[in-house]
Amino acid sequence: MAAARTLEEQGRRVAVITNDQGADLVDTQLAQSHVDRVGEVTGGCFCCRFEDLVSVARTLVDDGNVDTLLAESVGSCTDLQATVVNPMKRYYGDEFTVAPLTTVVEPDRHRALATALRLEDTESDLSYLFGKQLEEADVIALNKIDTLVQAERREITGRLAQRYPQAKIVAYSAATAEGITDLVDAWGNDTGSGAVLEIDYDRYANAEAQLAWLNQRFSSSSPQGFVPQTWATAALMHLSARAATKGWTIGHAKVSVRSGTALTKLSLISAGADPVANTAQTEPVHSADIQFNARVVCDPTDLDAAVQDAVRAADDAAACISVPLAAPTAFRPGYPVPVHRIQA
Repeated sequence: MAAARTLEEQGRRVAVITNDQGADLVDTQLAQSHVDRVGEVTGGCFCCRFEDLVSVARTLVDDGNVDTLLAESVGSCTDLQATVVNPMKRYYGDEFTVAPLTTVVEPDRHRALATALRLEDTESDLSYLFGKQLEEADVIALNKIDTLVQAERREITGRLAQRYPQAKIVAYSAATAEGITDLVDAWGNDTGSGAVLEIDYDRYANAEAQLAWLNQRFSSSSPQGFVPQTWATAALMHLSARAATKGWTIGHAKVSVRSGTALTKLSLISAGADPVANTAQTEPVHSADIQFNARVVCDPTDLDAAVQDAVRAADDAAACISVPLAAPTAFRPGYPVPVHRIQA
C-alpha cells in the first residue's frame, strides 16, 4: 500500500488487484482501507484465471478512471513471466504496459524459509518453488529494512544479488517509506523482461500441495465490548505456538477484524514468531466481522482444528464470542493449468 500512496502522490490514479485460490481475502480488506479502487481474482492464480485478471483490470481502468494497476499474485505462484507477463504483452499490449515482475522478500520470512526448507536443498519441492519465484523476478524487493541494521541489509541484498544476478535488488520499508521511491522508479523505468524459465510443473504442483489453505469468516460479538487487536494477537499467537510445536512451516497467516470503518490487520510469517500489526484498533467494539487466512505446511484437517482452537483462545483472551459464517474450508490447491504459456 505504501507504493500505491507514493504513486498517487506522483499524480497516478491507482487500483489494486488481489489474488487467491480461495475467497474472503484479508488483503482485499486491507487494500480497500488504503485505496478507493480494488479488484480481486479468486478461485485460482492469475495464470489459471488469466481472462478473469484481464476482465478485472479492464473494469478498473474503464469504470474507475485508473491509469496504474498493482496486481499481487497468489504467494505460491511462479512461472508468471510465461503465463501472465508474456500473454499480457502479446494479446493486450495495446491496452496495458507490463512493468517489471517483482518478487517481495521479507527478512524474517527469508530466514525462516532458509532454516525450515533449506533453500539450497535441490530435493525440496518447496525450496524449488521459492527459488523459481526469485529466479524469474526482474526486481527483487527486500521489504522491512527498518527492522535491519546496515550490516544485515548489506548481507541480505548482497546474497540476493549474487544468487539472482538477473534481478535489480531494491531495499525498502513499507512501514517508514524508506526506499519506496526507488521501488516505484524500478517499475517505471522498464517493462517486464518476459524471460521464461524451465519449470517442472510436477514439482511446482507438489510444492503448492504441501500447503494447506484456509480462508474463513467469523462474526464476533461481546455485550461489554472487546478489543480487536487483542483478539487478532491472541489468535495468531496460538497458531504460531501450535505450528512451532508441530514443526509446521507457515507460509503466512493473516487476520482482519473490521468493525464499521475501522480495520485491524495482523500477520504471521513463521512458526514461533510474534504477529505483526499492519493496522490495529485498540478501542473496544461490540461486534466485528473477522477474516482468517492461513497457508501452512500441514494436513488441511490439522489446519482446520488449529484455527478453531486459535479462535477459541482469542475469544477467551478478548472476552467475546465468535461464530463461524461457514464450515471450515481448508484445502490443498489443485494442479496448476495456465491458460497461456508463451516464450519471450
